[in-house]
Parts: sequence; C-alpha cells; structure tokens
Amino acid sequence: MAKAADASGTVIIKKYANRRLYNTESSSYITLDHLAQMTRDGRDFKVIDAKSEEDITRTVLTQIIMEEENRGQTMLPVSFLRQLISLYGDSMQAVVPQYLEASMDAFRQNQKQFRSAMEGAFAGGPFADIARRNMDMFEAAANAFKSQPGKAAPAAATPPPAAPGGEGDLATLREQMAALQARLDKLG
Repeated sequence: MAKAADASGTVIIKKYANRRLYNTESSSYITLDHLAQMTRDGRDFKVIDAKSEEDITRTVLTQIIMEEENRGQTMLPVSFLRQLISLYGDSMQAVVPQYLEASMDAFRQNQKQFRSAMEGAFAGGPFADIARRNMDMFEAAANAFKSQPGKAAPAAATPPPAAPGGEGDLATLREQMAALQARLDKLG
C-alpha cells in the first residue's frame, strides 16, 4: 500500500477505476484543478493507478494541460504541437525531453532575472515608487490578457496619483515612462 508521502516529501495521489483522484496526504478526493494548483504551488506529487500501482503521473499531467488548453488558456501553438508529434518515432526523440526541460529551465531563469531587474532597477532611488506602480500596471495588463473567455477581465490598475506641480511634472513623468519602456524593450 502506498504511503501518504514518500521519503522525499512527494505526495501520493491514487487514481481509481472510476477516474476519481484520492490525495493520500489529506485523505480526500481531489480534481485535476487541485493537481494543477499543487503544481503551481511547487508541490511534488506522484499519481499511481490504485489497482496496478503503475505510475501514471505523466498521463495525468498531460490531462491537466489538455484541460487548460480547452478552457482557452492556450499556450501551445498548433505549429509547436505538430512539430512535437512529428518527433515521435524520430531518431531525435530521445533528446527532445532533455532539450525541452533545459529550455523551460532557461525560460524560468530569464523570468526570474527579468523580475529581479525590474524590482532592483530603481530600488532606493527617487523613481522606486514609480517603477513599482509601473510594474503593478504591467502585471494587471498581463493578467487582463489571461482572463478566461466569457468572464470579465480583472479591473485595470489605477493610474498613479497626479504629482503636485502641474504640467511640468506630468511631462517629466511621461519622459520617465518612456525611459522605462525603453529599458523594458531592451530586457525583452
């Protein structure tokens, strides 16, 4: 019988013939959405077939991707999917998993570097508050594009309050915004 979690802290999820998923750590039935959230939270889990004890984690993760793609959260372009399918049976098939893993690791690393560059770009300087507000607006805009079809998009971030001093300060803020945009373009 599988334990609730193995020595490495991996949560064991059992999948029964009726397609229900059982989290042995919390002693409760869960859904694919719960597993997707566990993945986003960085929780490691292993899905096993309750009857055969076979590891079916890969199949369940693929199901999660299919669910996300069907909800309109498309991330995999058709051309990429076609190329991926064409690699099955190809002599390079054995190399593809390591290549994709390395590519995703590089992407994650670039994402971290971009975030830290934006957070640290003006830290402690007079533009730190403006940079923080710009990042908040940028994230709100990015989240608006992530909204699901049929649902209202999240409210956009409110613009920063007007600086005292009138038109001169507004022109200065516009110049600073243009400079920030230029830096973002260079980082991208």
